[in-house]
Amino acid sequence: MSIEMMAERALAKASIPTLLACLAHLTGERRWIAAPYLPKRDISLFPDPSGGLSEPLQAEIRAAAAQLMKALQDGHRQPAAPPDDAFMREIMSVSLGEDVAAEYVPMIREEMGLADRRVHLSVPAAAAARSLDVLVIGAGISGLCAAVRLAEMGIPFRIVEKSADLGGTWLDNDYPEAGVDTPNHFYSYSFEPNVDWSGNYAKRGEVLAYLRNMAERRDLRRHIRFGIEVLALHWHEDRQQWQIDLRDAVGRVFEEWASVVISAVGQLNRPKMAAFPGMETFTGSWWHSARWPADADLAGKHVAVIGTGASGMQFLRSVAAEAAKVTVFQRSPQWARPDPDYHGKVSDETRWLLRHMPWYYAWYRFSLIWRFGDGLLRTLRHDPEWPHPERAMNHRNDRHREAMTRYLLSELEGRDDLIAKCLPDYPPYGKRILVDNGWYQALRRDNVELITEAVQCVDNGQLLTTGRRVVKPDVIILATGFEAGKMLAPMDIRGRSGVPLRERWGDDNPMAYLGTTVADYPNLFVISGPNTGLAHGGSLMFMSECQMRYIGGCLKAMIEGDMGAVEVRQAVQDDYCRRVDEEHAQLVWTHGGMRNWYRNDRGRVFSPVPWRLVDYWAMTREPNLADYMVTPKSRSTAA
Repeated sequence: MSIEMMAERALAKASIPTLLACLAHLTGERRWIAAPYLPKRDISLFPDPSGGLSEPLQAEIRAAAAQLMKALQDGHRQPAAPPDDAFMREIMSVSLGEDVAAEYVPMIREEMGLADRRVHLSVPAAAAARSLDVLVIGAGISGLCAAVRLAEMGIPFRIVEKSADLGGTWLDNDYPEAGVDTPNHFYSYSFEPNVDWSGNYAKRGEVLAYLRNMAERRDLRRHIRFGIEVLALHWHEDRQQWQIDLRDAVGRVFEEWASVVISAVGQLNRPKMAAFPGMETFTGSWWHSARWPADADLAGKHVAVIGTGASGMQFLRSVAAEAAKVTVFQRSPQWARPDPDYHGKVSDETRWLLRHMPWYYAWYRFSLIWRFGDGLLRTLRHDPEWPHPERAMNHRNDRHREAMTRYLLSELEGRDDLIAKCLPDYPPYGKRILVDNGWYQALRRDNVELITEAVQCVDNGQLLTTGRRVVKPDVIILATGFEAGKMLAPMDIRGRSGVPLRERWGDDNPMAYLGTTVADYPNLFVISGPNTGLAHGGSLMFMSECQMRYIGGCLKAMIEGDMGAVEVRQAVQDDYCRRVDEEHAQLVWTHGGMRNWYRNDRGRVFSPVPWRLVDYWAMTREPNLADYMVTPKSRSTAA
């Protein structure tokens, strides 16, 4: 098929709002963002590609895009200069059918590659190499992001990873149908576009392949040592370095030193193993969803699934289709939203456009960033005038509740018993929102039973519930989540004062300035630290990039200012955490009507970020050294 024919075929299925953005961007002509070419607002995550425009207008836009692509390819026309901020904002607003605040423009320019997010040193790379060295802990999404940015800056670094390969969460979680619940083209690094996602939401294998391919292209593997676990970090003030105790795959313990440590171990890296009394008496097979056996065979088995969170919702339909019987134990019901595009595939035509039409990928991705970003957060804020605080935070949140309730009722029609068990009585998004992966239909199966009683103990191979129910399964699958509160565990981390970090944080109360630096622990940076998780929408890739921009700024200041150590001031950290807590007090995750893993036993929310993406992006653009105690490089270190 000729390029012209493929272009015609692809453009026939293109998103009209995205095409209009490309036309305005590439030509510099405002007529493409003026009447009659004004798409209607569509809040769907994957909106109607017509933009609400008439067929004749659509045909005109597609024809103009085809002519422009050919003229650019033949060299008969050059792209216009990149749009300035004002024009950029106009394009963004028109393509979405709603006003976009000016504060988003610089952030989106970076996401689209129109502005540089990298940190640049003003000294030669050789000087940087002599100044400091960095140890990165973890080779998952955050650790690989750190590797890319450190390599760009010319800062020597090495990565240790406790697993046998890179990928982090996406290496560990290989349960049936494990996948993302953020649209793929947003769940990717801004500096590493992928035009070949096969679906709107990738499954585990495709995400892992994306990370592996990036590591190969950027030659990152040579920096990584696998099968190495960090046991302890001890700060030595005299050397201005961290002493690092490590253990390799055969149990050998050894010591290394680094001037800077970046922890990229994440929040969800240690499975929460439900320790029921008598578990040692269970003679069947059992495992956590994050440790799914490669040879798992559930055919003809009675399977007990404990937990109804994200992993359980993803794998239940596959397990139910294979096992003879499945008993699901639910502590509390979950809200699940429908997404008709959840299993949708990215067409060959769309992938062709993403690859061949200039800026189509960037504007397509922008649409997803906007729709899956900050818009939801305002619906999660407490409205003191709202008359029904027990069921919703405000009238918009109540509309979400009504929509998800209608969906649940339609999926479980005729099963009043399941409706009573599955319909939550707390506001939507109070727990991690889930995307329905055939959950409700799986619960309707004859071989599936939902029990709303907690497991109390295991006795002679039987599960006993708090209501004295008895279940005797062949296999137990724990879908019980992770030890999110025990961040950086089980590492023994001791800073300037020698006080263990675990003693300061306890088991469930981690605190850090910007979720990144901790008072009393110099030259230690944490990616995916406290209050950097995303519960209102967004992408872990985005947050990692923001944090590495900030960390890169700190390292730049250290190198260019000949600093030996930087440590956030306790008062600065305390003030930041106070503001985080005050913000969370107004948001749904502190609602008294439910429990969630986002907050600790005292009710403090330690995991999600309370800010909009644009707020956190602005906070992490440049470090303010006034926030830090700065120590000049010591003579012994300089030597």
